[in-house]
Amino acid sequence: MRNQRGAVTAEAAMVIPMLAGFTVALVFLVNVGIVQVRSLDAAREAARMVARGDSIGSARAIAQRVASPGATVRIMKGSRSVKVQVAVLVSGPGGLLRGNLGQLTARAEAAMEPSA
Repeated sequence: MRNQRGAVTAEAAMVIPMLAGFTVALVFLVNVGIVQVRSLDAAREAARMVARGDSIGSARAIAQRVASPGATVRIMKGSRSVKVQVAVLVSGPGGLLRGNLGQLTARAEAAMEPSA
């Protein structure tokens, strides 16, 4: 039987970086999910506010507060409905990747209330 000294160390040296990378990727994906949910909540809240007669400015301010920092809120008011789009640029986890990875977009639409 050969000498097995150092085998565990070599295996750990290979596995630990892979586990760390997996953990970073998992945390990043959870964060992307949270950003998407916050964007959708912001779009829905702004659409409801405008549909019930609140001003577009106050609805935009609330949507930007609910959404992630740096979100872009677009509100389109028609005669029968209001459409809101919230867009957020996604960057790499912890600044590991340069530039933006893409854009998350959430949309909501609400029918205008008769009193509005």
